[in-house]
Amino acid sequence: MKMIKRLALSAFIVTAIAACVNTQQMNAKALQGYAQMKQQNAKAIDTSSSTAKRIHAVFNRMKPYAEKANKTGVPFSWEITVFRTNELNAWAMAGGKMGFYTGLVEKLKMTDDEIATVMGHEMAHALEEHSKSSYNFEMTTGILGSIADAAATAALGVDTGGLLSTGTDLIANKPFSRSQETEADEIGLMLMAQAGYNPSAAPNVWVKMSQASGDSGLSIFSTHPSNADRKENLERLIPEAMKVYQANKR
Repeated sequence: MKMIKRLALSAFIVTAIAACVNTQQMNAKALQGYAQMKQQNAKAIDTSSSTAKRIHAVFNRMKPYAEKANKTGVPFSWEITVFRTNELNAWAMAGGKMGFYTGLVEKLKMTDDEIATVMGHEMAHALEEHSKSSYNFEMTTGILGSIADAAATAALGVDTGGLLSTGTDLIANKPFSRSQETEADEIGLMLMAQAGYNPSAAPNVWVKMSQASGDSGLSIFSTHPSNADRKENLERLIPEAMKVYQANKR
């Protein structure tokens, strides 16, 4: 029953945010939903592990560049929460509220540059307000899972193994178009380069994703570009991104 209430709340928040296309209203709704989600999943929040510290370090380093890239006219209150779960997932809400799952880093053995690849991708979704432009029910963007898995994991005390991701994909992730996913990849690549993270690591994220998922594309119903296509597109942009990286290398 508790799990159902959590998932019902998530669905309510998604719908509420979708009803608002004004940036300020959308960001305010996201802030409210983010606070409720954190409260309900407090036991899953990780602030002390080495993985959590690495994720926060990458976020803090990239945040100033995301702030500079904000063209919405409304300042974002950027924030990230790390969740201790085996799910391979990361997401962003309107207004820069983000979530990152330890399983994504630990299962894929991600380097800091690879964490920055995912971080930049999610920041880009928020910056481009893809949730607003799509006029649909998504509240978050995900790599391989959904927020429902974190809610269920916290409620049940066990890992759901992504069993809820497929159903939530249809509500939360599927509406993002291939062009929006590609745009987020490209903008994110430049954000990580500006922050001094090596963009040449970006294509390898999708190699690892393919190894983890079998590159079947079934988990996202072929709505996103394939891992191979994303890898190829990022490789095309590496020379340009490397120029930015070299200028900002730390």
